[in-house]
Amino acid sequence: MSTTTETTMKAVNYQGAFKVKVEDVPRPKLEHPDDVIVKVTTAAICGSDLHMYEGRTGAQPGITFGHENMGIVEELGEGVTLLKKGDRVVMPFNVADGRCRNCEEGYTAFCTGVNPGFAGGAYGYVAMGPYRGGQAQYIRIPYADFNALKLPEGKEHEADFILLADIFPTGWHGVSLSGFKPGDTVAVFGGGPVGLMAAYSAQLRGASKVFVVDRVPERLKAAEKIDCIAINFEEGDAVEMILKANGGNMVDRSVDAVGYQAVVKGGQKEEPNIVLENMIKVTRACGGLGIPGLYVPTDPGAPDESAAKGRIALSFGKLFEKGLALATGQCNVKQYNRYLRDLIISGKAKPSFVVSHEINIDDAEMAYEKFDKRIEGYTKVLIHPNGGF
Repeated sequence: MSTTTETTMKAVNYQGAFKVKVEDVPRPKLEHPDDVIVKVTTAAICGSDLHMYEGRTGAQPGITFGHENMGIVEELGEGVTLLKKGDRVVMPFNVADGRCRNCEEGYTAFCTGVNPGFAGGAYGYVAMGPYRGGQAQYIRIPYADFNALKLPEGKEHEADFILLADIFPTGWHGVSLSGFKPGDTVAVFGGGPVGLMAAYSAQLRGASKVFVVDRVPERLKAAEKIDCIAINFEEGDAVEMILKANGGNMVDRSVDAVGYQAVVKGGQKEEPNIVLENMIKVTRACGGLGIPGLYVPTDPGAPDESAAKGRIALSFGKLFEKGLALATGQCNVKQYNRYLRDLIISGKAKPSFVVSHEINIDDAEMAYEKFDKRIEGYTKVLIHPNGGF
């Protein structure tokens, strides 16, 4: 048991559309023998957090944000056998019990045992269960022996390891969903953190060419730094630009790292199906589409009634005609995080190149506002709730 006498902690709580606030909330307690309490050293702000921040998900005030979390084990339930106090750990954003049918088959993003009536659970996200997020000083981890991945002691690779919670595995997953093979050409739509991780993963896995489509200068520059070909859709039709840069040929694989909030040129008008349509156009016959980008069943802020119900138009006839394979769904982080951790430890991967800012928890409100507005280079923000970094 912990010797601390603290009963409250700081946490980043949702207040309503475009408003978060750092508040004092009760510190989590052990609720089950399989739980641990982790003192959070680093949490990250994710693009998915912005969906809630913008009021696009129906989230109710009071949610503590944060599904990308790592830290030091502080307290252990009596049923925990693989962890000890002081262990440095990172948690998949998926909360999974490790014992349902889907977990047994490796589909931990679709666990049926942690969130009644919904396949899948996550920390600090609307509809994903009663699990408070880790943009706070402490977090409770259920089924901890299954969910926590141990890391080397110390502070080395902190900014790399935190990305194992979500975006590095999710980018890798997007490439896997596409049916990627070494030597393939790949078009990644979206140059945000997940898109950059998809592009980086394709490079690590031996892609011959990787194209990254976006409109934000900082993102396109980051793509070029990892030897990708940047495609700015403000400068023309993205499909035509990729075809020209690829010698007139379509690509073998494409990845959607944008999701339902895709915009057209100018960035003012949302068109939820534009990325999927471009992927169908730019991918060769019998190629593959990987879609880790988020599509939600309901969206109060959608541009039309159909999209608000999670329905979008799609050129299914062309998809059929070209014999394209399509796969989608949230990332089963545990399928990848141990191996990606070891790539980081060996020096073969350094995903932290996407990190733009590191802040203390008291600066979270400002960081959310700037990240949402895509200003001052805010692309991937790490929060250190207990300081020290």
